[in-house]
Amino acid sequence: KEKLVEILDGITDEKALTLVFTETKKRADEIDDFLYSMSFPTACIHGDRSQSEREEALESFRKGETTVLVATAVAARGLDIPNVKNVINYELPNTIAEYVHRIGRTGRAGNTGLATSFFNNRNHKVARELVDLLAEAGQDVPSWLQNVAQERYAGRSNRDGGRSSNYGGQDIRKQGNNKSNNNSRGGNSNSKMPANFGGAAPVKAAPSASQSKPTVPADDDWW
Repeated sequence: KEKLVEILDGITDEKALTLVFTETKKRADEIDDFLYSMSFPTACIHGDRSQSEREEALESFRKGETTVLVATAVAARGLDIPNVKNVINYELPNTIAEYVHRIGRTGRAGNTGLATSFFNNRNHKVARELVDLLAEAGQDVPSWLQNVAQERYAGRSNRDGGRSSNYGGQDIRKQGNNKSNNNSRGGNSNSKMPANFGGAAPVKAAPSASQSKPTVPADDDWW
């Protein structure tokens, strides 16, 4: 959570939108509440929210009234919103296809975007494909991720809990804290807009890996 706040604090473009993906509805609610408590204007959508609640949260995000949208895979497909400059995989998905769908929400129509993913010892399954995807897109591949992918490929056994989740892969520039201490809610129950929020947006933008993503069939409906 501290790293997530650090990333959001490093965002300097107040109009830039950020999608934060989680794997579960419970985690999405948890991160949404946490970011609100840290004075970020957030909205949240997942499968337990009604359609009207989702539409309301999405509309506030689209208009930039809330600049951070926390979502499960419910928002990964078919969602096309301008000015989404950042995608953060707080929890990586179990398949590389889902990863591609998520990061494809930024860097659209020839624009640049930044995709940041948190990786731990539960994500070995996608390590090798992730390395291949990054290499194909001309992105730098961290040496620790290459090592994990090679171990996975070689079929070395990794007992549950036997490996530390601290791989140390990061390139986030720490910026000044611009959070407000005003936690007053505004708008609706799904959008949290602290009155004195000072804005946020990515560290140095880089071409999104999604620009070279493999072809994946699109869903008919992002719900």
